Amino acid sequence: MKRYVALLLFVSLMSCGSTDTVIVNSWKDPESNAAKEQFKKVMVVALLKDERTRRNTENTIVANNPIFHSSYAFLNGATVDLTKEQRLSILKSENYDGVITMRLVNMEKETNYVPGTYSDMYYGGMGYGYGYGFDNWYGYYSPNFYTPGYYQENTHYIVETNVFSLNQNKLIWTGTTKSTNITDVETTTNNIMIEVVKQMEKDGFLDPKRK
Repeated sequence: MKRYVALLLFVSLMSCGSTDTVIVNSWKDPESNAAKEQFKKVMVVALLKDERTRRNTENTIVANNPIFHSSYAFLNGATVDLTKEQRLSILKSENYDGVITMRLVNMEKETNYVPGTYSDMYYGGMGYGYGYGFDNWYGYYSPNFYTPGYYQENTHYIVETNVFSLNQNKLIWTGTTKSTNITDVETTTNNIMIEVVKQMEKDGFLDPKRK
């Protein structure tokens, strides 16, 4: 199996079905793709203020991906004051050749009105068949019941995912996703990566026949 296949081993996630996450936009460096980069060791960086959420997000992405490694052991409070050159030097000294970053760039609240609906309740006839008597009237009586409309508020989370080549020291793929009504970090992270993989295939960054 080629090494670049290990870049995103999310085959099991692809069977999860539909998600509440969609791709908003993406971009690929025309001169780069995963096969060309041949990543051997990739650092995953979740740019989140809450340390617990950051660790959970990174651990979710690196799970079952042997070339992926969480960043919090290297990029933490002890290295926050280092220059970008010093941080890059640390990564290279640890033989990292790629970085994947994920960050929340915006939150959007949207209020929608869900219209009311009518429902019919049909009553069967009494079955005597004596013309237009009470039995026929009752048999075709179908009262309408109205369910009132209501307002529903949705929260959309806009997340940017980037792939950097450390060997070239440049951004080679980026995608923005929109997730609605997040329930937990692990599920949402998985959903984002499902859509990211699909978009990478569409963009030609990943070979869809790699599996």
